[in-house]
Amino acid sequence: MFSELSICRYSSTATWLHYTSRAVWVIFTRLDIHNTMNHGDHQMPAKCAMHMLWNTQVIDTCVVFRSWHIHTHTQFVGSFVAILLLGVLYEYLRVFQQSVNRRIVSTLGKGKRAASPISASGRSTPERGVSSDEVVGLLNGRRIRNADRVSIPAHLRMLRAALYGASVFLSFFLMLVFMTYNAYLIIAVVAGAAIGHYVFDQYVEFDNAGGKSMACH
Repeated sequence: MFSELSICRYSSTATWLHYTSRAVWVIFTRLDIHNTMNHGDHQMPAKCAMHMLWNTQVIDTCVVFRSWHIHTHTQFVGSFVAILLLGVLYEYLRVFQQSVNRRIVSTLGKGKRAASPISASGRSTPERGVSSDEVVGLLNGRRIRNADRVSIPAHLRMLRAALYGASVFLSFFLMLVFMTYNAYLIIAVVAGAAIGHYVFDQYVEFDNAGGKSMACH
């Protein structure tokens, strides 16, 4: 039932992720081709500039990989856009994870209520202070009051694990970009996260108003 209700949304999500990752890959590939052409010349290849302090260097900046070597201002602009898109993508994945968790809670909560409509006290109405979300509170780390827990189906666990792994990878990759100490690239990370948060995180949950930042996963 869960997959039938959400198949359209998952397909659009997969399409969005495909085109975003493709755009980043095209930018990275063009940078790599330019580096290969430069290495074919008889001139000495430029070395990556390594900084451990705040800097605004553009030429000879390397982003995470040695092959992501910036030689021109045009390449730097392309790298800025690619990193900004990665920040947007991270925020999209974070919000989409929350959406998936809410749908799983809703689906399993309905099944739980249908299977056991009588509360622990023997009444047909729920006990005061006990909500259906507590039955599946394992999705957001809250303590579960009910003794019996609802198991998440394997295909949904795989989906959650894939989304979690992708968000962890992106968060650490953007952390490495931050560690270049390049002011422009840091601005790209922050701007991408802010744009993604503005576009995709349009609602607030009163029981989780704080949310998660990019540093948390």
